[in-house]
Amino acid sequence: MSQEARHELRLQKAPPLLEQLKAGLEAARAGALPQSALAKACNYTLTLWGRLTRFLDYPEVELPNNVAENSMRPVALGRRNWIHIGSKEAGPRVAAIISVVETCRRLKMPARDCLGSVLPGLGDFPLGRIAELTPAAWATRN
Repeated sequence: MSQEARHELRLQKAPPLLEQLKAGLEAARAGALPQSALAKACNYTLTLWGRLTRFLDYPEVELPNNVAENSMRPVALGRRNWIHIGSKEAGPRVAAIISVVETCRRLKMPARDCLGSVLPGLGDFPLGRIAELTPAAWATRN
């Protein structure tokens, strides 16, 4: 399915489901004690609602994160070996790079070529056009 078709389908099917989910969360929160695990879970989800629904604005965002989760498993298993990775900022950077590499692998494309093409100009690239640098977008150009 093309990104445009996927985006149209999402905009058609997802908003009613999301509204039902949000109404259910709000109802569950209203019926729970404020400090209960249920209320805390509802508050957490509702606080991050914008992030949860961001996929409606960006068709290139994948909904399931199974690929990312499975690719991170070796990292989690090797965490003790990587404890001296360098700094607190290194973890999110490693996660971002592994995400790109795993996306390339899933798309059956050479990660080295993709990263070699994208990374040199990344510092000067406009943030509003960053979606053009995703592995899927790169694959369509090359």
